[in-house]
Order: sequence, then C-alpha cells, then structure tokens
Amino acid sequence: MLTKKQLFSKGFLSVAPHMLSVIPFGIICGAIGIELGFDPILVYALSIIIFGGASQIVFLQLLSGGASALIAVTSVGVINSRHLLYGAVLSEYLEKLSFIKKLLISYIVVDQGFAESNKFFMKNKTETHLHYHLIGSGVTLWIFWQLSTLAGIVLGSFVPEELGLKFAIPLTFIAIVVQDLKKLDHVIVMITCGLSSLLFFNAPFKSYIIISPVIALFVAALVLRLKK
Repeated sequence: MLTKKQLFSKGFLSVAPHMLSVIPFGIICGAIGIELGFDPILVYALSIIIFGGASQIVFLQLLSGGASALIAVTSVGVINSRHLLYGAVLSEYLEKLSFIKKLLISYIVVDQGFAESNKFFMKNKTETHLHYHLIGSGVTLWIFWQLSTLAGIVLGSFVPEELGLKFAIPLTFIAIVVQDLKKLDHVIVMITCGLSSLLFFNAPFKSYIIISPVIALFVAALVLRLKK
C-alpha cells in the first residue's frame, strides 16, 4: 500500500508532462483577457473561479462581443458539462469520502488530471487513499495554471496594441478542435455545429452559441446510436 504522500507525489508526476501545454495556454488566456480590455483583477478572478482555459476564453470573448451574462454563463456550463461524466466515472473511487471532501476535490478536477488519475485508479483499485493521487494531479495543475495566467496578464499589459493578441483566440480553438478530427463521427458533429451556428447566427441574444452545440449533441447521440 502506498502512503498518502506517495500517492500525492505520483499524481504530481503524472501531470508534469502536461505542463508543456498547460503553461502556454494559461499565458494566452491571461494575455487575451487584457487584450480584450478587461480589468486584470477580473481576468485573474475568472481563472480562480472557472479554472478552465477554453471556458475562460469563451466567457471573456462573449462578453466583449456584446453577449448577455446569461448567454456567457450558459455557454461555460455547456462547455464544462463533460465534468458530469468525470464525476460519474470517479464516483466509485470516492464514494467513502464526505460530501465536503468530494466538493473540494471536484473543484480541482480538470481534463488532464482526470485522465491521469483515472488511469492510475483503474490499475490500483486496492489502494486505500486513491483520492490523494487526484488531489496531487489537481493541485499541481491548479498552481501552474494560476501562475501562467498571472504571467499572461502581466505580459499582456506590455503588448503594443498594434501587435494585438486577438488572433490567438481562433488559433487556440483551432488547435483544440484539430485534435478531434481523427474520426469521421467527430468531423460530422463539428460540421453540424458550424452549420447550425451559421443558420441561427441572427437568433436573439446571440443564442446561436447555445443552440448550435445542443443540436450537435443530438447529432452526436444519433451517431453513437447508429454505430452500435
């Protein structure tokens, strides 16, 4: 049996390679917030509250583009809905923990930490304190994310307006999307989302941002059903 400290250390080491992508992304998020004209305190507060790169960028981009707070918050909810699946998968390993501990741990669960800790959980189900691996991976990602976002905020304040960083927003999301273009069903869902956005672009309150992914989710469910 591994000690709590050993499990925490393994969680830290498991996500260490991910810092190569986490740190640059955090810097971009912080810098973009400044470029879009938001107060540095607000940008950093979002980094602490949301703790999710794509969600933070979407939230700031929508507000800067004139979308209502409701649309911005709902969009973040849709993007982060995958965490419902994360929670369901991890629940069997955390069922003995108190509600407060589960709540605190859920805050630091992000994509990379979930992937690495869940992989470790499946191979080491007999360990008594598995959640310390999840805490190790989550805390590590949280600390590096906050530091890199802060660095981006500082750097963004010194970038001349003529150079601008707004181009980084579409480039960032293109980089994220390209990773999922390896399978035909993923391509179908993405094309559906894009076409729906164009079709409902003039919907009130910029609600096409919500409508298009919902339609894409239905298409995804249909594709999965047909594959069975």
